Amino acid sequence: MSLDISHYPLLAQANTPDELRQLPPSVLPQVADELREFLLKSVGISSGHFASGLGTVELTVALHYVYNTPFDRLIWDVGHQAYPHKILTGRRDRMPTIRQKNGLHPFPWREESEYDTFSVGHSGTSISAALAMAVAAEKEGEGRKVVAVIGDGAMTGGMVFEALNHAGDLHNDMLVVLNDNEMSISENVGALNNHLAKLMSGRFYTTIREGGKKVLQGMPVIKEMAKRTEEHLKGMVVPGTLFEELGFNYIGPIDGHDVNALVETMSNMRNLKGPQILHIMTKKGKGYEPAERDPIGWHAVPKFDPSTFAKPASKPGKPTFSQVFGKWLCDIAAKDEKVLGITPAMREGSGMVEFSQRFPKQYFDAAIAEQHAVTLGAGFACEGFKPVVAIYSTFLQRGYDQLIHDVALQRLPVLFAIDRGGIVGADGPTHQGAFDLSFMRCIPNMVIMAPSDENECRQMLYTGYCYNDGPTAVRYPRGSATGAEQVEEMTAMEIGKGRIVRESSGDKRIAILNFGTTLTAALEAAEALDATVADMRFVKPLDEALTEQLASEYDFVITVEENAIKGGAGSGVLEFMASKRLLKPVLQIGLPDEFIKHGAPEEITTELGLDAKGIEQQIRAFID
Repeated sequence: MSLDISHYPLLAQANTPDELRQLPPSVLPQVADELREFLLKSVGISSGHFASGLGTVELTVALHYVYNTPFDRLIWDVGHQAYPHKILTGRRDRMPTIRQKNGLHPFPWREESEYDTFSVGHSGTSISAALAMAVAAEKEGEGRKVVAVIGDGAMTGGMVFEALNHAGDLHNDMLVVLNDNEMSISENVGALNNHLAKLMSGRFYTTIREGGKKVLQGMPVIKEMAKRTEEHLKGMVVPGTLFEELGFNYIGPIDGHDVNALVETMSNMRNLKGPQILHIMTKKGKGYEPAERDPIGWHAVPKFDPSTFAKPASKPGKPTFSQVFGKWLCDIAAKDEKVLGITPAMREGSGMVEFSQRFPKQYFDAAIAEQHAVTLGAGFACEGFKPVVAIYSTFLQRGYDQLIHDVALQRLPVLFAIDRGGIVGADGPTHQGAFDLSFMRCIPNMVIMAPSDENECRQMLYTGYCYNDGPTAVRYPRGSATGAEQVEEMTAMEIGKGRIVRESSGDKRIAILNFGTTLTAALEAAEALDATVADMRFVKPLDEALTEQLASEYDFVITVEENAIKGGAGSGVLEFMASKRLLKPVLQIGLPDEFIKHGAPEEITTELGLDAKGIEQQIRAFID
C-alpha cells in the first residue's frame, strides 16, 4: 500500500534535501505539517517507531534546510526519531516497508543511503562519531559541517560525556543538537528563549564576546573575572553552565516546533567556531493526541488507523517471557525485601512496570547506562542484597567489562534476567540477541540457564535467586511464551543438570541436545526422525554426564540453539566431547556467522532453518 503524494503538495516538491532547500522559508511550517501527516499515515500502514519521529519533524526540516546534506554530515543518535529524515532523503515512497523483510531499515543505515552517515541502534554514539567527522572535516579543509542530534534520554549514558569532554578539549567546529522532550514548553518562556538564542547565536553577540576576549588577552586577572561574570549571568537565564564547563558554547533552550526559529538560529550557528550545543524543547508524539498523552505507549506501534486513534485490539493469548519475569520478580520481592530490581531504562520492555509500582524502594532505573547498571548490581551484592539486573541481550554487550571484572571476578551473586535472547525481528542486526551465550560462556564463575518454556523460566529465575556462589543468567526470548503451565511453587533446580524429554523408539542414531525455546521445534523434528531429545537447560555448567551418555550411545549428535553457532552452547558440547575423545559427527544448528537482518521473527526463523521443518531438513542432509 502506498500513500498518494498529491495529498501533500509541498512535501511532493521536497523528495530530497536539495529540493527542500529550493523552497522559500515562508512555506516551511506547511512542509512540516505535511511531513507529520505523511509520517502518521505511513506508520499506520507499516507499524514502527512513532512518537519520537513526530517530535522531530520541525527539527528535521530545519536541519536539511540549513545544512548542505549529505556533504555536511548529520548523525542521529539511536534513530527512533529519524523517520522524518528518511522521508526527506529520497525514501518517502518506501516508508510503508520499514522494519519489514527486505524493506527500509528501522534506523539510519549507511548501506541504505548516503544521507545516513553513521549506522546506529544503541544510544549514546552520535557525539563520538560526530567528533571524528569534525576532525576529518578540518583535515580535509573543504568547509564541511558536522551536526549530531541526541535526545535528553541518551544524555544519561556515560559515553556521551566522554565524547563531550573530548570534543571540548579538541575544540573542532561541530554542532550538537540536544532534543529535550521531557518538559512541556511554556509559551512565554519559549518566546523569551527563542529571542535569547537568536541574540546569542547572532553576529553582534559573538563579535562582542570574541572581541572582548582579545582585549582581555593580556589582562589575565580581569579576563578571569569577566569569564566568571559571563558564566554567572548566562547561567541565570539558560541551563548551559555544564556544557560551557566542558568547552561548548551553549544556545537555548528554544522551541523545537517553531521551524522558522530553528532555521534562523541554526543559520546563525552554522559558521560559529568551536563546539556548539543547541538545546531545543520538543514534545514526543507532537501533533497526534493519543501519542502526546501516552508517548511511552506510542513509542513503537503496530499497524493502526490514524483516523480513529485506535490501535488494533490485542487478542488475549499466551503471556510473554517478559511478563513471566515481571510476575516472578513481584512474587519473590513480596517474600524478600533484599531483592532489588535494576533496569537500564527498559522498565516497560522488561516487564517491570508492576514491580516498580508495588516495590518502589526496591526498584532502580539506572537510565541508559548499562555499565553502571551492572556494577550497581555488583555493589548491592557486596552489601548482602539480592540484585536482579533485567537487561536485553544486545544491551548487555555494553556492560561486558563490568560483567567480567565487577561481577564474575568477584564471584558476586548477581542474577541477570536476559530478555530478547535470539531472534528479535524488526529492529534488525543491532537488536538481535545473537551473541550472549557465546560471550558469557567463556567467563569463569558464570552459571547460564536457557529455559525451554515459561515454567522453566520461572523456576530458573528462582534457581538464580537461591544460588550464592557467583553470578547467574537466565536467558529467554522476546514475545509470547509456549503456553506451558506455570507452577506457582518455586523450586531450585540442580545446577548443571538437563533431562531427556523424548527417547527414540528405534535405533540409537540421532541425539538432539537442545538449549532454550527451540525445544518445541526440535521435538517436532525429532518425531519425524525418531530422534532422542535432551532439554539441556544449562549452557554452563554443561551436563557432562548426560552429554557423555548421549555422545557415547548415538551415532550423530545434533545441538540446537538460537544463538551464534560460533562459541555458543553447541561449541561447549564439542569442546567437552573432544576432551573425552568422543569422536562422533556433530551438527551445530543455530545462527550463522553473519549479522541477522530485520524482518518478522517467523520469517527469519524459517529462512535460517530454525523452525521444525528446517531443523529436520538440516539433520537429514547431515546424516545422509
